[in-house]
Amino acid sequence: MVVLGEYLTVSEMVAVEMNSEHLGVSTHMLMEAAGKSVADETARRLKPGSRVVVVSGLSGNGGDGFVAARHLAGMGYEVEVIVLGDPAEIKLENTRVNYEAVRNMSSSVAVTVVKDSSQIPEIKADAVIDGLIGTSMRGALRPPYKQMVSVMNAAEAYRIAVDVPTGLVADTGVAHGECVHADLTVTFHKPKKGYEGKPRQAGEIVVASIGIPPEAELYTGPGDVAMVHPDRKRDSHKGMHGTLLVVGGSETYSGAPALTAMAAYAAGCDLVYAAVPETAAGAVAGFSPSLITVKLDGKRLTPKNLETVKPFLDRVDAVAVGPGLGLHEKTVEAYTRLHDAVQKKGLPMVVDADGLKAYAQTRPGVEAPLVFTPHGREFEMLTGKKAEGGFKEKGVVVEKAAGKLGVVVLLKGSVDVVSDGRCTRYNWTGNPGMTVGGTGDVLTGLVGGYIAMGAEPFQAACASAYINGAAGDKVYANKGYHLLPEDLVETIPYVVEGCLRK
Repeated sequence: MVVLGEYLTVSEMVAVEMNSEHLGVSTHMLMEAAGKSVADETARRLKPGSRVVVVSGLSGNGGDGFVAARHLAGMGYEVEVIVLGDPAEIKLENTRVNYEAVRNMSSSVAVTVVKDSSQIPEIKADAVIDGLIGTSMRGALRPPYKQMVSVMNAAEAYRIAVDVPTGLVADTGVAHGECVHADLTVTFHKPKKGYEGKPRQAGEIVVASIGIPPEAELYTGPGDVAMVHPDRKRDSHKGMHGTLLVVGGSETYSGAPALTAMAAYAAGCDLVYAAVPETAAGAVAGFSPSLITVKLDGKRLTPKNLETVKPFLDRVDAVAVGPGLGLHEKTVEAYTRLHDAVQKKGLPMVVDADGLKAYAQTRPGVEAPLVFTPHGREFEMLTGKKAEGGFKEKGVVVEKAAGKLGVVVLLKGSVDVVSDGRCTRYNWTGNPGMTVGGTGDVLTGLVGGYIAMGAEPFQAACASAYINGAAGDKVYANKGYHLLPEDLVETIPYVVEGCLRK
């Protein structure tokens, strides 16, 4: 069973660190372990008494360098720290604490502060440790970083990069101009995505464990939310952050599609269309003036009124189908045609409730991203197999099923299981109060909202499972088991904001 991947993107690594902190392993602990690993790898290659210059910026990468300097001084090396930038501008508490530690080591560590390129000294050392920028690198280096890197490359010293050589883009392995040419790169937890192509600037790559619990990848957490939630620029305009089409409702069920639509809005989606039968349209519209209803003739979705829905496929970024849909013979036929139309458009789609039952009857093809959100009985109906046993045993069954179906499966339960057939994750948020009807419709809206905002379906499902359960837990803390699905919708924004790194 694979958890995430062999190589991690920068956003995945940030998510893992956030989840690690959520599990009780602080970023201070991780920085300490990271810096110590750099010091240990340096000590394996240089004898005590050797001169080591640590070049640190003001970020977390610089903090790792400060920790390495402290440990190397304690191991008997001659250490100098060159700080590029004004230490008064260090914003990260962990970096500031570790800078103050080396600054106070006046007998064993020499500290040189360089505030502009004219102050950069020549580096004479047996080894130079690059703790300038790290994984936040995106484009070409600018002064004074560019000049500092040139001086580091010119030094007749063994060069060691902390996590990523400065100038190298961690996700691509590409350097847009000047870059540290490392003899050794000590990267943390897992190699970064850009190392798949073995960039020459990284030199030898050593992967150091820094104490991140395996559960930080295995379990969903706040990091998953931060990874999928889009940043909003000041010049954003309507529609830039996702448009979702919800198709559901019938003469019996009107609340389900409304809850799905409102949850998508709560996640941050810009526009949500709710295509519902005219018998349900008034009730759906009554949930909020924000809901845009597409009224379908009759009491349920049919092949005939599907023609009203299809033009909206050109306006939206994703589709959510199933809540309250019903299983009339004509509705099942209409679902199959809608499924095919959405797939041909290449739109990602989340399918829940009656949509899953309709899919199971006709088994249309899968060409575009698809997320299924079944509970246990629906999963058995889809696959012919029960997901039983402990959460990992269920995970094996779900992973095989997802791979066979070619979809992302989010199996709802006391522990949610999310798999795309390759990676499998588990969500532990939620409580027994969420057995009330409608909480699954809220989850569908979250998944739909995030895939409409551009998230990968697997990541959207992981984040949505966490948010939905965490919202339920937050409501339970205030109301006990007397919660309603509307309570979840109201709480979702607070859960999301609490997950985002400020």
